[in-house]
Amino acid sequence: MDFFTACWRRLEQALRLLALAGLLAGTAVRADAPEVTQLRLERSDEGVLLSASVKLELPAAVEDALLKGIPMFFVADASLMRDRWYWYDKHVTGASRHMRLSFQPLTRRWRLQVSSGPIGNAGLSLGQTFDSQDEALAAVRNISRWKIAELGDLEPDARYSVDFRFRLDVSQLPRPFQIGAVGQSDWSLVASRTQRLAVESPR
Repeated sequence: MDFFTACWRRLEQALRLLALAGLLAGTAVRADAPEVTQLRLERSDEGVLLSASVKLELPAAVEDALLKGIPMFFVADASLMRDRWYWYDKHVTGASRHMRLSFQPLTRRWRLQVSSGPIGNAGLSLGQTFDSQDEALAAVRNISRWKIAELGDLEPDARYSVDFRFRLDVSQLPRPFQIGAVGQSDWSLVASRTQRLAVESPR
């Protein structure tokens, strides 16, 4: 009897260790969620420009789909908001940056298309080809001097902030992937950050 009791206690301890390991593994996965690590705004003669860097690691399911030739669609949204002390901040204007990342299994090369609107098979977009996944993802993660508003959208005495959001657009995936992605954390890639726009213009 004592032998079975001791075995049962050891089994309980092992199960507790496994459960703890599972919790730690879950924490590690959450720590790798997308994050806006840098966000910079500037005023220039061109308008209001945004530069950003996003920490993005592809989950296994997303990477596997890409390697099988399924393109992934990423969207960056920027909203210029005007401060209002008496009510919610006012949305002044905004801009979107759509990115279609694809892998060509035959050539083993990566292609990134960028457009201000959703990218279709025959849509107008800027395209660039990369030799490696790391190079292609670097272009997705980093946005440089993206024009999000005109200077004419700004009033001299008003205060503004910009809400920036980066996400994987599951709605543009093939239907079976959309259904399979429901409730799956691997397909929920979203990062956001708000930044104050400096009142004074740079000299």
